[in-house]
Amino acid sequence: MGIGGSLAATSASLAALKVALEGAATGGAATQLLDLHALDLPMFLPAAEPPAQVVRFCDVAYAAHGFLWSSPMYNGTVSGAFKNAIDWLHLLGNRRPPYLTDKIVGLISTAGGIHGLHAVDTMEFIARSLRAWAVPLVLPIARASEVFAADGTVRDTRVADQLRSLGREVARAAHQMLTHGYCDWMDDPPVRRADG
Repeated sequence: MGIGGSLAATSASLAALKVALEGAATGGAATQLLDLHALDLPMFLPAAEPPAQVVRFCDVAYAAHGFLWSSPMYNGTVSGAFKNAIDWLHLLGNRRPPYLTDKIVGLISTAGGIHGLHAVDTMEFIARSLRAWAVPLVLPIARASEVFAADGTVRDTRVADQLRSLGREVARAAHQMLTHGYCDWMDDPPVRRADG
């Protein structure tokens, strides 16, 4: 499942996410795109009763085995819209297993300048806090306006190949986790507990 994009009319991070999802599909995954602009999620309120679109978002996320996350880098980190969507996943804390336990995540950021890695670092910390596993391959895309055309076309074939490779790796690792309970790039397989 792809989560990302931005609230902008033209989004390089959404264009990147779509290409990565193509790779996941060629890797055998059934894919779904959750475009932040289309989701129109309200601001996260911890004590509030979640509206219907938030409940649907959380249910779809919980059912997924693998994720591709893509955010523009704003002010050295992920966008507010991306962080808000991920904050709503806090509602998965009472599920068994909780949050995104042992789910696989691929990370993409797009930056106007040359420092897209800061947003990827933030997403990696978020994935860990939700008990997910980020694949070792990450894609911070610098100077995104030069890489993506206004219609979302990727001008740089090398970046397109890397995005598709990331999608395939997420599909492969998610399949391994689903069938074996671990991925071959893990140092130690996770310890399964009865309480999740």
